[in-house]
Amino acid sequence: MKRASLSVLGGVVGILFFLPLLWVVTNSLRPGSETFAHLNPLSWQTFFELRPTLTNYSALLGSEIGRATLNSILVSALTVAIGLVVCATAAFGLAAFEFRGRGLVFGIVVLSFLVPFDAIAIPLSTMFRDWHLTNTFTGLVLPGIGNGMAIFLLRQFFLGVPVELVEAGRLDGLGWFGVFRWIYLPLSKPALIGAGLMLFLFQWQAYVWPLLIGTDAKHILGPVALSNLQGQNFADYGLVFAGAVVLTVIPLVVIAGFQRYFVQSVSSTGLK
Repeated sequence: MKRASLSVLGGVVGILFFLPLLWVVTNSLRPGSETFAHLNPLSWQTFFELRPTLTNYSALLGSEIGRATLNSILVSALTVAIGLVVCATAAFGLAAFEFRGRGLVFGIVVLSFLVPFDAIAIPLSTMFRDWHLTNTFTGLVLPGIGNGMAIFLLRQFFLGVPVELVEAGRLDGLGWFGVFRWIYLPLSKPALIGAGLMLFLFQWQAYVWPLLIGTDAKHILGPVALSNLQGQNFADYGLVFAGAVVLTVIPLVVIAGFQRYFVQSVSSTGLK
């Protein structure tokens, strides 16, 4: 009886979380003038549209959010590719080598992901302006490649690699780079995928940093372009909701595709 009650409660909570998303998707298939037409009183028409239209989505192609979405994909992909190299190398150094101050360095890494990035975004953007990195993809990518949480995740996973394998590799003539390339990385695919998802989500949902650095039309990213769809005196909410759905579906597909690897990587961080 208790288990059935918890299942029912979980189902109710799930529906309550799902209804706002359903409402957004439904209104993205309506003209903007009908967005709030069925809110008072609530009815089945609030969450379902019998005459859906793709007008809002076709209008997105002619707005800046189309290019901004492609920019977000490019910046996120570069962040994942470069960030995994940086984070995996740093995690390998912290896991495989004994050196004075290793605990202090690891403490700084842990501290780095406890500090909200938005708290340092403004002074960091001043530095980037001095380096002439505003309105460049380099400026958009750089802050995301050294992610403390990704380093922590990979380091904890690397600690679980058997020492015997490392010693055998060294006896066979592998250098430390060879040990990293042929032993650590092949055994750590779940952790690498989990860290890649963290880097992707960090970059995809970033708003303050792209707002400070990517201000021109060629370098604007999706979240900033979405906020620009709301004018000072008028907002086409059908278009806004369509843009929100597009920017939500892309990471949702990525997370759904790699979910099992992410769960496996996170569950392994506490083994050592």
